[in-house]
Amino acid sequence: MVALIPYITAGDPNLPTTAEALKVLDSCGSDIIELGLPYSDPLADGPVIQAAATSSSARGTNFDAVISMLREVLPQLSCPVSLFSYYNPILKRGIGKFMTIIKDAGVQANWLVVPDVPLEETEILRMESSKNNIELVLFTTPTTPTDRMKSIVSTSEGFVYLVSSVGVTGTRTDVSARV
Repeated sequence: MVALIPYITAGDPNLPTTAEALKVLDSCGSDIIELGLPYSDPLADGPVIQAAATSSSARGTNFDAVISMLREVLPQLSCPVSLFSYYNPILKRGIGKFMTIIKDAGVQANWLVVPDVPLEETEILRMESSKNNIELVLFTTPTTPTDRMKSIVSTSEGFVYLVSSVGVTGTRTDVSARV
């Protein structure tokens, strides 16, 4: 299956624009929209998303403001939204509390992407997300060994996020033959 899954960073350039962008992406036929929560150290992201996260954070965008915006916008969308968050902001709030907050905002039956947690450390995240009807999206890459890839696929509850390139996000001139 092929799906159109655009990514935007919440709060760049501001939250009202993010809300409108979500509606436009929905109306343009997105299958899922991936919404990144701004974070101070986006280690898996390349320069464009790093700049967006920095810009958003500099304008004062925070988790509570993003959740407030989502409460208003999600009921207006026909496609699901997948939240993208690094693990530290989840730990800061408490895993259970974080899951309850995003569920209450309307993210239920959607997905949560946490790029910096290895499979072996996802048990608590998977348990808490499952309690709240949120699917934790697991990653595989072109360099993931086949046996590990099978473990990731068998553990996944929804879809598996196939990272198509080695390194951080950004533009590429080619894609790995293993994709």
